[in-house]
Amino acid sequence: MTESQHPSQHQPEQSQLGKTSAYADQYDPSLLFPLPRQTKRDEIGISATPPFLGADLWTAYELSWLNPRGKPQVAIAQVTVPCESPNIIESKSFKLYLNSFNNSRFDDGQAVLDRLKADLSEAIWRGSERRGSIGVKLLTPAQFEQEKIRELDGLSLDRLDVECTHYQPAPELLRADATQPPVTETLVSDLLKSNCLVTGQPDWASVRISYTGAPIDQERLLQYLVSFRNHNEFHEQCVERIFMDLWTRCKPVKLSVYARYTRRGGLDINPWRSSQPQQPPANVRTARQ
Repeated sequence: MTESQHPSQHQPEQSQLGKTSAYADQYDPSLLFPLPRQTKRDEIGISATPPFLGADLWTAYELSWLNPRGKPQVAIAQVTVPCESPNIIESKSFKLYLNSFNNSRFDDGQAVLDRLKADLSEAIWRGSERRGSIGVKLLTPAQFEQEKIRELDGLSLDRLDVECTHYQPAPELLRADATQPPVTETLVSDLLKSNCLVTGQPDWASVRISYTGAPIDQERLLQYLVSFRNHNEFHEQCVERIFMDLWTRCKPVKLSVYARYTRRGGLDINPWRSSQPQQPPANVRTARQ
């Protein structure tokens, strides 16, 4: 894939997902495979500017390179990709790209961070006249013990004993009682599961929904979240679908949806979407991650 290719030519089935791949161990930014966000946004009724802001919070646990003397170095990378970028990066291509650092020499960690930031920024903005950047942070081994495990805060929907019969997204389940005074609440569930759009492999997640507006029926909300169980879609797309279904059917005044997916191939992806400008959530992993 060359930089001259337009992202509209990129389709998930053209990526390395589900295919036998050669693992390059020399630095190679061409391995990154961007996919346009708009294709899936069209499916959920977003044809213009989305009604949300947000970011995709990536954590890369398998990052290594060689110092000038050939000694291996390791780090954890935290990457923040703004949701207004035209592309996402297909996760296996991200893994292959990170592996290409393994036997490449860099002067120091800052040089690695600079390459990550430049390469990932180019990929997510490829094909667009607009340009932006991404956030990249490297955690060294001396900082590893500072990394905490924390569950998503909020009232657990999983406490509810509900019957579940839908295993494909069923937005018709969602209901808010507009006759009641508005509430502000945060609801969480560990029962979100979807499948990879290409390979069908299971993706497991915890999700937090915060809103202000007419009270949302919690039992029906839990049934709705469970309905993603056999749905094939990438993490970012699932979270945007959840946001749009809640936004259009329950009509809250404010809404944010945040999901933390378990890692695969040394990567976890944690999309966050919000109707209001605010700081992204802290990139803190849950126990299952």
